[in-house]
Amino acid sequence: MNAAIRCCLLPLVAAASFAADRPPNLVFILTDNQGAWTLGCYGNRDIRTPHIDRLAAEGVRFTRALSSNPVCSPTRATFLTGLIPSQHGVHSFLDPKYMMGPEAYNTLREFTSLGEVLRDAGYTCGLSGKWHLGENLKPSEGFSFWITKPDGHTTEFYDQNIIENGAVRKEAGYTTDLWTRKGIEFIEQNKERPFFLFLAYNGPYVLGQLMLNPPRNRHAEYYKGKTFTSFPADAMHPWQHANKNFHNTQNARERTAAEVSGVDDGVGEIMATLRRLGLDNNTLVAYASDQGWMGGQNGMWGMGDHFRPIGAHELMMQIPLIFRQPGCIPAGRTSDIMVSNYDFMPTVLSYLGLGAKMPQAPKSPGRDFAAALRGEKPVWENVIFYEMESTRAVRTEDWKYVARVKGPFELYDMKRDPQERFNLFGQPGTEEKKAELATRLDAFFNRYADPQYDIWKGGRSKAKLHTQ
Repeated sequence: MNAAIRCCLLPLVAAASFAADRPPNLVFILTDNQGAWTLGCYGNRDIRTPHIDRLAAEGVRFTRALSSNPVCSPTRATFLTGLIPSQHGVHSFLDPKYMMGPEAYNTLREFTSLGEVLRDAGYTCGLSGKWHLGENLKPSEGFSFWITKPDGHTTEFYDQNIIENGAVRKEAGYTTDLWTRKGIEFIEQNKERPFFLFLAYNGPYVLGQLMLNPPRNRHAEYYKGKTFTSFPADAMHPWQHANKNFHNTQNARERTAAEVSGVDDGVGEIMATLRRLGLDNNTLVAYASDQGWMGGQNGMWGMGDHFRPIGAHELMMQIPLIFRQPGCIPAGRTSDIMVSNYDFMPTVLSYLGLGAKMPQAPKSPGRDFAAALRGEKPVWENVIFYEMESTRAVRTEDWKYVARVKGPFELYDMKRDPQERFNLFGQPGTEEKKAELATRLDAFFNRYADPQYDIWKGGRSKAKLHTQ
């Protein structure tokens, strides 16, 4: 009996209904455009997130989880493959023509993804929510249960088109609730066998036209007129390219809070379902966002692609990351190790006892931090790498270096200047540190980037490029 299964048989009474060889289920809840700072368990006092906070209190919360890219398609591809954009080729959000119509294709088809590994290990795999990785009409990557959106962006959460049973139909209600209901349906259908639910909310999605419309869910009245001290009212940053028309507006803050709380409602229903069906102790629940998001800090609103040049600010990168499984993951713990979304797949497979099934070609830069889930200290170096098109960055324990094909360059002392207010690039006395980090950044991409997808060396992208 492997360690993961043995762990899940504790306490024995709670697991008595399961066969001794049944592996843990996996529920991976992924949100869209959510900075960790919007959650109560990460310090937010304005936005109500009791269910996500409880998830963190009953498991382990990572305080320095950073995304390797600032937009949705690349980061989702990274979570599911363990590869960076210069390996899987999805450098930006995917064009609509690749999701529906004659040019539609699955951008992950050349790789072995998390769903395929788990399917081959005996799991039934289900997607409920946003896909945005191509050929949206057809189930793929190991998933047999499939309900999703025909597009990637979100203009509203009501009266939206969705894909179910291979056809597009109109969903009159609140789509955040729809993804939850369908996730529960999948769990109920597969309660007697190992399952992997990818619950991929397209909320809170706090950008674009959505921010001009008032919230309509059950939290709208609570947030109406509320003062949001967690949203700084700073002068607009000169690099702000999009989102200018709702920058620092009350409506945008209210809409953000309401949609975050709407997702939290769904998390609560999913967790209640696991408890009701007796699956709680035998299910690993992971909660994360595809990328970070800024709501006024440093005068910035949005993610990296909303700026010119493309941004690499810490809050565009920082995502929530929480894991919970009673009896296996110690409750109430935090981990300060610096992890990336390219570490997710090798870690989850290792935790589930399937580490040997992690694909070796292409070689993932991902590292296994499963020991941290068990309350142990993994051998670890605090460093992560980040890229979007012409922008790349390396973040170490104390420093961040941002390079661009044509500049500008940035260098920050993250210990003294955690808000990245003072760019030290070119300042006297920083030459050695800049050279060290530049060498490290180049070495990483020289090792892992696939030449056909290495934009910095003339490679291509599977998505439309927004900067060169």
